[in-house]
Amino acid sequence: MKIEIICATRLSENDFWKGSALGISLKRIAFDKRIEPCIVYDNRYGLPRVYNKKILEADDRSMLAFIHDDVWIDDYFFYQRIEEGLANYDIIGVAGNRQRTKNQPAWAFKNADLIWDDRANLSGSVAHGKYPFGKISFYGPSPASCELLDGCFLAAKKSVLTGSECLFDNRFEFHFYDMDFCRTARSKSLKLGTWAICLTHQSGGHFGTDKWKNDYRNYLEKWGE
Repeated sequence: MKIEIICATRLSENDFWKGSALGISLKRIAFDKRIEPCIVYDNRYGLPRVYNKKILEADDRSMLAFIHDDVWIDDYFFYQRIEEGLANYDIIGVAGNRQRTKNQPAWAFKNADLIWDDRANLSGSVAHGKYPFGKISFYGPSPASCELLDGCFLAAKKSVLTGSECLFDNRFEFHFYDMDFCRTARSKSLKLGTWAICLTHQSGGHFGTDKWKNDYRNYLEKWGE
């Protein structure tokens, strides 16, 4: 069984492999032939449109990993981590929330003022920084069953997603696609959980922008909140 690495990047093919965190990371772990990059270069579409297309095109036996192009893969046991995680959960991430509350704007925050949720509800770890092996943000013990997962990294088996008709919603191009996806998955009784995988994310997110606020309204409207 292989892992298809699905990423939508605005970078050209050359710039992705030469300069992006994910591109450089994938070259580093290229020794593992079970890992197959499926990169969409020069992308101008929303992430769900790309992700859904790749889900439908993927080998029925594949595990799929959806990763942002600004993520360093620090873990050279990457394949093993994902394989173990998906033996325990239907969908895995590296950080998440054990619960979901009304009007929640992100996996880690409990209200639109971006106030952090209680640490007892959070799980997982993600490092942050421009370079690999960045400063670690520890949220809580992992693995743990969750209601919401951070979209910088998500993984699932293709057969699980297509079998349950769990896809991404095209209306959420870059914000709330992960929140919506997790809620859709839970509505179909899929099991979500965090798993210990070493990653460094270069970005801390783009919360509070006008586009984010508009997508937040659309998200709340969709889910009747």
